[in-house]
Amino acid sequence: MIPPGETIGILGGGQLGRMIAMAAAQLGYRCHIYAPEADSIAAEVSAAFTCAAWDDGEAMAKFAADCAVVTYEFENVPVAPLAALGATPLLAGPLALETAQDRLNEKRFVTELGGTPAPFFAVDNAADLAAAMAEIGTPGILKTRRDGYDGKGQWRIMTPEDAEGLELPAQALIYEGFVTFFAEFSVILCRGADGDIRYFDSAENVHESGILAVSTVPAPAAILEQVPAARALAAKVAEALGYVGVLTLEFFATANGPVFNEMAPRVHNSGHWTIEGAVTSQFENHVRAICGLPLGSTALAADAVEMRNLIGDEADAWPAILADPANHLHLYGKGAARPGRKMGHVTRLSFSQD
Repeated sequence: MIPPGETIGILGGGQLGRMIAMAAAQLGYRCHIYAPEADSIAAEVSAAFTCAAWDDGEAMAKFAADCAVVTYEFENVPVAPLAALGATPLLAGPLALETAQDRLNEKRFVTELGGTPAPFFAVDNAADLAAAMAEIGTPGILKTRRDGYDGKGQWRIMTPEDAEGLELPAQALIYEGFVTFFAEFSVILCRGADGDIRYFDSAENVHESGILAVSTVPAPAAILEQVPAARALAAKVAEALGYVGVLTLEFFATANGPVFNEMAPRVHNSGHWTIEGAVTSQFENHVRAICGLPLGSTALAADAVEMRNLIGDEADAWPAILADPANHLHLYGKGAARPGRKMGHVTRLSFSQD
């Protein structure tokens, strides 16, 4: 058990690291951010900041020496340089990063555990893409195996003609068949070092242009019927990885049950509602887990909760948002409000009338 007063290292300097640091501070911990970008909104609310390249072994080792435990806020942290952390624990461990960083490996891993992903096919060249379309059919989505997020690194192929003349990037790809679904939802769990697992309510997630727009709990009954099977798979994933901390799996709700979409070995955008909407937020429970503390209750703190992302210049409406006293506004402190950039979110709690 790591007592309050110690330092938690966070790899990555974005809004997830910022919210982890804020939750850690509430429990009495210091946070030390490590990120290659000098402009870090997580560092603004943390006690220390190391701005260095991921492969700077000397900087990484010095950072680790200041920390009692290290975690990460996004899954694309290069794994090899993390050897420089030495004896400082990394939670969740590197196996979770290695699995989530490659979409092909991730889907194979989940399939071996009994999960059902969309049909998929490894693509390294045009011949592979043709074979993938022949086996899976169209429509489908061609994705980079690594580094894609929020719809980046993806190409929709609605017909075979769409693939003609497509200039493939010089990196490993995966082709996925379209899934017919009626809703999207996520399972967010927190697993302690002792194996104790707590689940947050599953939110119905609505995406716009590949970016999460709204998460709502409780989800409709048709989704709730599929949550037990999805949770069972998420627990298998957590146990197989020896996972400690918050883990997220995204699913499609289909007529044949939950179809696995992707996993994120970290706190997740679809769980931001938990800051006000759950007894213990995903961020606090992540801190509790990696520090060996007892996990907090994940029960709802209201009858219903809606979290809406503020994308681009939507954050400029903050005066109107704050004019409604029921709104909880979170702005991340970012500079330019570019299209597609998550600038903040707003959460609204609802209570039934007596």
